[in-house]
Amino acid sequence: MYIKFCRSYGEDKKGEANANLSPESKLSVELEKTGEKGKQAEGNTRLYRAVCFFLTITCLVLLVVVFILSLKLQNGSTVCLERVETTTAPTCNYEQCQDFFPKSRGQYRSCHKCDDGWLTFGQSCFFLSTTRLSWDESQKNCSARGGSLAVISSPRVQRFLTKEGKFTYWIGLRQSGDTWTWVNNDSLQDRYWTEGTSQGNCGMLKSSSPPEKNWLTAQCHAYTYYICQLQL
Repeated sequence: MYIKFCRSYGEDKKGEANANLSPESKLSVELEKTGEKGKQAEGNTRLYRAVCFFLTITCLVLLVVVFILSLKLQNGSTVCLERVETTTAPTCNYEQCQDFFPKSRGQYRSCHKCDDGWLTFGQSCFFLSTTRLSWDESQKNCSARGGSLAVISSPRVQRFLTKEGKFTYWIGLRQSGDTWTWVNNDSLQDRYWTEGTSQGNCGMLKSSSPPEKNWLTAQCHAYTYYICQLQL
């Protein structure tokens, strides 16, 4: 009751004060109130404009980011497709791949080392004997060293052994029936037979002849030098 009385009393007093003002004073008060409202409205308009400008800039930035990401995604998809196509290329062994990528030759040599008296080539060690044995005895000797008679798996190996050799050597090639196979059971693919005919079921490499045609056949019990191969 007291609060209502004070509020009504204050409003009455305020009304009396306004009633006692002159017309010019009343007009000044009204203009002052209108100016305050105009300033408030103008401030609100500027705030709205600033917010709209900020939102517009944000939208433009997001559009640019989306456009750039879409371009990168398209380029990334193309690269991935190219990699997939590359990885689906026909496989090859180490020696064959060296023929296609000669610059990578020797990158594994620092990781593996052949024993003294052995030659390093690709991922293999080769031993060229200085004593003569039969084919079977040569294979046993190579097996005791942890390897086998040499398997010539690429033209590079053929050229290397021809260059390093000085004699005629047994290699890991033997005939069974009408089929020539290597000691690792791989079938014979590349052939470097000399012209003419010779008798025997075991293969030799004659290093004094050109590497394109320097394979001979001989009886397996004959004695000659041999080449051992050990995979690293």
